Amino acid sequence: QVQLVESGGGLVQPGGSLRLSCAASGFTFKGDWMIWVRQAPGKGLEWVSHIDTSGGSTHYADSVKGRFTISRDNAKNTLYLQMNSLKSEDTAVYYCNTWPTERLSWGQGTQVTVSS
Repeated sequence: QVQLVESGGGLVQPGGSLRLSCAASGFTFKGDWMIWVRQAPGKGLEWVSHIDTSGGSTHYADSVKGRFTISRDNAKNTLYLQMNSLKSEDTAVYYCNTWPTERLSWGQGTQVTVSS
């Protein structure tokens, strides 16, 4: 059964940090480029970052560049998103999937709330 399970979200103050995880199962994780997207309240999905199969090539939205770092551990079938210097505008539900086509069923996401 193909499954993506996001975790690691929470409530954090502006300037704080969180590390999100995406546990993948049921498909050949190491063979897929992966993406993080987010959905803020009342808005559509926004691309945040994506990474190649080895982790050697990463890409970021301008809004998170220099603050977020995407990585992966193919031995653990897990995708990560290290988020530093968080801002209120980073508040959203964060999801992972394959890239460039989000071909897997979306997980439940993990809520990130940045607020003082």
